[in-house]
Amino acid sequence: MVDAQRPPAEEIIRYAKDAETKIATITFNRPEFLNAPTAAARLRYADLLRGATVDDDVKVVVIRGVGDDFGSGADLPEFMEGQDSPEFRLAELRLEDDSIRYPPKGSFRHGATISAWYANSQAGNRPLQELKKISIVETKGYCYGWHFYQAADADLVISSDDALFGHPSFRYYGWGPRMWTWIQTMGLRKFQEMVFTGRPFTAEEMYQCNFLNKVVPRDQLEAEVQKYALACARNRPTDTVFMQKVFFEVVKQYQGEYMGSLLSAFFESMGGHIHHDADDLEMGGGD
Repeated sequence: MVDAQRPPAEEIIRYAKDAETKIATITFNRPEFLNAPTAAARLRYADLLRGATVDDDVKVVVIRGVGDDFGSGADLPEFMEGQDSPEFRLAELRLEDDSIRYPPKGSFRHGATISAWYANSQAGNRPLQELKKISIVETKGYCYGWHFYQAADADLVISSDDALFGHPSFRYYGWGPRMWTWIQTMGLRKFQEMVFTGRPFTAEEMYQCNFLNKVVPRDQLEAEVQKYALACARNRPTDTVFMQKVFFEVVKQYQGEYMGSLLSAFFESMGGHIHHDADDLEMGGGD
């Protein structure tokens, strides 16, 4: 899944840890494309978080972006290019057996296979749900699409006051993989407003609906995140943190987190069957 036109996954997703403080940092590093991760970068992200769960040197994982924005979502041009490449899709599915044939175009499984994979934590969309260490997401500027997934799945979210949250899909498609979790973290009424109007929400609005833990000016953001990370790392032993995370994971599964991921995947798979309104100019329905 190497593309000479795109940076390698190791460059897009950077990782560092401080064994003394037990704080690890994942940095999205593609600011010229608003930190859009490629498919390979998302797989690396999932692997790093799985490793952090095991690593005895890590108790807290901070997740941030380089530049002015946390990120505006995944590399959609790459995703569309992959529509015509069974080899690309199989690589994204972590399948390297040349004898495996990807479902053909026109079949339900052509889209549903990859949509269902996105519900798996190892696909890199929702790996924070299975992380057994404390996760802190630092949001600023745009927090859209895939990056909005990470904010929803994190344990704590600290934001700059200029951040905007949302998903462009609500305007052109109508669905996103973390629909269920956004309802749980924003509240049904406010999330419905975001979906039905398609507009982004400000940091203040997200704080008011309890999605954010703290909102600070941009120039105070990193220091505030570090303060939270150190407080979490110094509080209880790593074994206790592991047990706490299991407890919270059970709560979220009781509330239907993974079921919601599967349900969102199914509806995304059905997107090609949507009949557009005659006056739907944005989608070309009136042509």
